[in-house]
Order: sequence, then C-alpha cells, then structure tokens
Amino acid sequence: MRKTTKSPGEKIVKDNKRATRKHYSSEEKIRIVLDGLRGEDSIAELCQLHSLCNF
Repeated sequence: MRKTTKSPGEKIVKDNKRATRKHYSSEEKIRIVLDGLRGEDSIAELCQLHSLCNF
C-alpha cells in the first residue's frame, strides 16, 4: 500500500473540520430522521434547516 503524505495545511484544515463538526444527540438525530420521513421538505431543505450541509 502506498502512503500519502499530507501537507501541513491539509492537516490543519482536516483537524479544524473535525473540531468544529457539530455533534447531535440521539434525540436530535431521531427528530431529523422523522422530519425526513414525513416528506414535507426536500432533503436539501432539511440539510439547510438543521445545518447539515458542508458548503
């Protein structure tokens, strides 16, 4: 297997994304899934509503 080395900048970005990632409780996850199953909003709208998009 070939090892890939990451530049220091790539490591900083990856570490920052990991540190700032939102952590959802079990209750929040269930609520989000139930909202999706209701079908009232599109998946894109649910992502925006719950800040799930990484744009």
